[in-house]
Amino acid sequence: MGKSHLAVAIGREAIVAGYSVLFTPATTLVATLAKAHEDGRLEERLAQLAKPKLLIVDELGYLPFEPDAAHLFFQLVSRRYERGAMLLTSNRAVGEWGSVFGDPIVATAILDRLLHHSHVVTIRGDSYRLREKRRSGLLQKAAAAPTPSPA
Repeated sequence: MGKSHLAVAIGREAIVAGYSVLFTPATTLVATLAKAHEDGRLEERLAQLAKPKLLIVDELGYLPFEPDAAHLFFQLVSRRYERGAMLLTSNRAVGEWGSVFGDPIVATAILDRLLHHSHVVTIRGDSYRLREKRRSGLLQKAAAAPTPSPA
């Protein structure tokens, strides 16, 4: 559907406008935070991640977070709250983030901060990759579920 492509384009425009930007996949970000925590350098890493004016986190929710990772991500969101913009791409609706983070309370706390000054853009439809496969005839569109007839 172009979520990552759109995020990169926005990040590029921010750079052109003179803003600092960091783009990272969510899995890489979480692994980086977990490693910093393990090494006793979490504060240092959070400070680094708080510096860019725009932090783009790509593919949030493709894989569920471990409970500790959700808490680390919360610390990052809290650190950046009202100090720097975050752009997140996800294939999950906000209502599903409790399962993404493995803890509805942590998810609510994260969403509370993220949604406070946010703009949510919902994109629906096939991914570009699948659309191309359908055009070439390699994939067929999934058939709609039959509508039940009145009894």
